[in-house]
Amino acid sequence: MANITAQMVKELRESTGAGMMDCKAALTETGGEIQAAQDWLRKKGLSKAAKKAGRVAAEGLIGVRVQGTKGVVVEVNSETDFVARNDLFQGLVKMIADVALGVGTDVEKIKAAKAGSITVAEAIADTIAKIGENMTLRRAASLAVSKGAVGSYVHSSVVDGLGKIGVLVALESDGKADELASLGRMIAMHIAASNPQAIEASGLDLAVVKREKDVLADKFKQQGKPANVIEKIVESGLKTYYKEVCLLEQVYVHDDKKTVAQALKEAEGKVGGPIKITGFVRYALGEGIEKQETDFAAEVAAAAGQS
Repeated sequence: MANITAQMVKELRESTGAGMMDCKAALTETGGEIQAAQDWLRKKGLSKAAKKAGRVAAEGLIGVRVQGTKGVVVEVNSETDFVARNDLFQGLVKMIADVALGVGTDVEKIKAAKAGSITVAEAIADTIAKIGENMTLRRAASLAVSKGAVGSYVHSSVVDGLGKIGVLVALESDGKADELASLGRMIAMHIAASNPQAIEASGLDLAVVKREKDVLADKFKQQGKPANVIEKIVESGLKTYYKEVCLLEQVYVHDDKKTVAQALKEAEGKVGGPIKITGFVRYALGEGIEKQETDFAAEVAAAAGQS
């Protein structure tokens, strides 16, 4: 039997909004598996959705750089958030984004590339030595269009192009470049706020869609609904799900009376031609990285020989 810790219950409660005892029961039933426990709660109607992605813990900066019809986004992590306000670290992240724009997004290739007289890896090592804190280049991504514009947006920016969330969105169009760039920024802001998982339903991970269908079906099966009714409910539920996670179907954050697809269509007149979103990238600092929590008072006591 899995050992259900208070931390596990806390994490599940934060991600689902369910009650503490329900979370403990879910973890007990699923052997301590967080994702399975989220599904268990949803099937019981105790959680609307596992919308919170968990605690984001890694520090550092997201860097965004756009040049012409190409853009890159990089994530450089540090141990503390104080480093994000350090000029040396900010300069390092900008330099890495500039290098990525030229050599591509393979992390090892970026680190091996020259930045002036030294490599990026050497520049990172030098900055670590000067600031006294570990740093890593975690990931990089890029988008480009043959015609059109790559829009960008940085949320919680500390300086231009550096912040906590970075977004790129590729707009393919024969329209006016300046209008496309302006529209691209608006769409990028929407992506930062709404965190879509794909442009449209066909781009979603099939395993994720299957999981959603299974959760819906199991929930209503437990309520004794007949199979033909469950099929219709699942179909309706998936449509609602797509509106939540597919960019073109989401309610536009700048105008809640229209979807992103409708906003794009309306913008075509101003831009002077059809517009197609061919891709987007959204990096949130530290997503998917679990930060180790420490008891500071206990550490101090231990260091003083009092533990």
